Amino acid sequence: MKRSVLTRYRVMAYVTAVMLLVLCACMVAKYGFDTGKDLTLVVSQIHGVLYIIYLVFAFDLGSKAKWKFGKLLWVLISGTIPTAAFFVERKVVREIEPLVADGTPQPAKV
Repeated sequence: MKRSVLTRYRVMAYVTAVMLLVLCACMVAKYGFDTGKDLTLVVSQIHGVLYIIYLVFAFDLGSKAKWKFGKLLWVLISGTIPTAAFFVERKVVREIEPLVADGTPQPAKV
């Protein structure tokens, strides 16, 4: 498996998790303090698009890592639970790191 598959997943996991936290803050402002309706709409739409991209990259990683359906489902759902993606991402990286190899030794940088 190429490192780029894992890198894409990691970036989208962090971006999705941060946007979900921002969305939660916007929802508190909207429903708790009756302010920021327009901002909440924009943030929710951005999070929705980013979550779809996250799903694609997580599914790609899961299919290449040959995960069972339950594990794949948990990784996919973690993008909808605030802060869960941070923890799931760390666990996935520890599991996938040994599998990441392009088959050729890395040349020494001079």
